Amino acid sequence: MFDGLSSKLHGIIRKVSGNATLTEDNIAEALKEIRRALLEADVNLRVVKAFMTSLKDKAIGIQVTEGVNPAQQLVKLVHDELVEVLGKENTPLNLSGTPPIIMMLGLQGSGKTTSAAKLALKFKKEGKRPLLVACDVYRPAAITQLKTLGEQIGVEVFTIDEEKNVQLIAQKALDRARENNFSPVIIDTAGRLQIDDTMMAELLLLDRAFHPCEKLLVIDAMMGQEAVNIADNFNIQLDITGVILTKLDGDSRGGSALSVSYCTNKPIKLTGNGEKIEELQDFHPARIADRILGMGDVVTLVEKAQEVFDEKQAVEFEKKMKKAEFTFNDFLNMQKQMKMLGSIESILGMLPIPGLSKDNRQMIANEGEKQLNKIQAFIFSMTPRERENPALLNSSRKKRIAKGCGMELSEINQFITQFDGMRKMMKGLSNMQEGMKKGKMPKMPKFPF
Repeated sequence: MFDGLSSKLHGIIRKVSGNATLTEDNIAEALKEIRRALLEADVNLRVVKAFMTSLKDKAIGIQVTEGVNPAQQLVKLVHDELVEVLGKENTPLNLSGTPPIIMMLGLQGSGKTTSAAKLALKFKKEGKRPLLVACDVYRPAAITQLKTLGEQIGVEVFTIDEEKNVQLIAQKALDRARENNFSPVIIDTAGRLQIDDTMMAELLLLDRAFHPCEKLLVIDAMMGQEAVNIADNFNIQLDITGVILTKLDGDSRGGSALSVSYCTNKPIKLTGNGEKIEELQDFHPARIADRILGMGDVVTLVEKAQEVFDEKQAVEFEKKMKKAEFTFNDFLNMQKQMKMLGSIESILGMLPIPGLSKDNRQMIANEGEKQLNKIQAFIFSMTPRERENPALLNSSRKKRIAKGCGMELSEINQFITQFDGMRKMMKGLSNMQEGMKKGKMPKMPKFPF
């Protein structure tokens, strides 16, 4: 996401460093290149013009703050403008009504049905009882897909077989929701390959009959400029309340995200960042601006970690670390939970690592995945007793494991040495933490590298 734009902005900003003041002369070339970078990222021309006018007005003549170089000052200005264009701040979902009704809107192929299920899972994790309603009566595959996704996440899907009257389906669904305390109700509406009068008439009837608290337009981020046209059309006719951008992980340019909110004056509320059913995140303009400018997104990473990590297992890990009893099975469990955070590449993208290009990030991620797969094969070649008791690994056992996973004995020895070093380091860090709690200044642990 935003890799091309991010890379170009880094290069442009570096050229500005070394000047005492941001003047019209020394910033003119930088502004031209920023404009070009935005256009190449498929940002809407209207947005580019507004962005550049505001940036130029704020940049020229600003005295660089003492201790801050012009490049850093320009980063701050670009960051503030990106946040402004992206919608200023996070806009939470409106859940007014008894029950709250959410209408999912969009064209076929935008990810509307999948997003409905992802949203239902998000609500379920928050302790709510969502009800999914299948109102795409023209595409039987959509109803089947919603039922399948509902079973997968443990959320009820309301349908009426052979019924084509979507108002009747929605009304019966609402009756069921009120009788059984379902909340919110998420209506998956019909999509088309393109916007047409029949589709809009049906959506308008649902809107006027049930007054949903949210009308969320689902847009494929990879559509580029067309995303703005689609958003404009839906907004003019239905007055949407917000946008869900899907496939944001597959859009290296990011032009849709930088255009849709500004052009419609409606907030991006959620983003789909992967194919997994859990991959739906709240949209925070400031965090996205951070990522575009290479500052990472540690807050989102921490929130994701809090969501996926098992608290009881974490306490158990901590106890084992204190006694250096961390086993190979524990390592596998930790690796499993790490995978729930996302790929190594996506995690690296959220970390503030200056100058880390997309190519380098992919290279590091690929090597990391290969190494983790090797370690997994090595552990799976052990007996259950060996995984729980690393001290059992004598010379003959190591040779047997090496044959079992197809590795050299030297690699096996290296893995075991690194694992032992990791256990000692964990125990040292744990002791240091305990000492600091008691007000002592403990010795730093010796790191295994």
